[in-house]
Amino acid sequence: MKTNASALPVLRAAKADHPELLALWEASVRATHAFLPEADIVALKSLILHEYFRQVELFALRGEGGEFLAFMGIAGDRLEMLFVRPGHLRQGLGGRLARHALQELGVRAVDVNERNPDALAFYQRLGFRVKGRSETDNEGRPYPLLHLNV
Repeated sequence: MKTNASALPVLRAAKADHPELLALWEASVRATHAFLPEADIVALKSLILHEYFRQVELFALRGEGGEFLAFMGIAGDRLEMLFVRPGHLRQGLGGRLARHALQELGVRAVDVNERNPDALAFYQRLGFRVKGRSETDNEGRPYPLLHLNV
């Protein structure tokens, strides 16, 4: 069943929501980040829960059944993470969150893994443009990042 993303309110997520958001993150990464080996997913999962979630303000969209369908993490003017539950991809949920980040939260920058062309195209449709590139991700792993700004 298709979700009407525009009808869903953007909610602030709480610390108690972290386990459910982590499960959504993992499912989304497994569906969209085929380039990541299992060892990196496991390592990132721990970092997400114990470090990254603490460094951002989390916002989410809930479905009619109360489950999280998508979430994002914001730090200052940066969109640090945005993930959508598999089965709900390409239904406007990511766009709903990203537009909220741009219009209501002052987001102006995001990094995208170079090996994720779908994410790059998504952000470019929202008006982001590539302004730079790094050879590694923020943890020093060999995953080049594209730095985007609006």
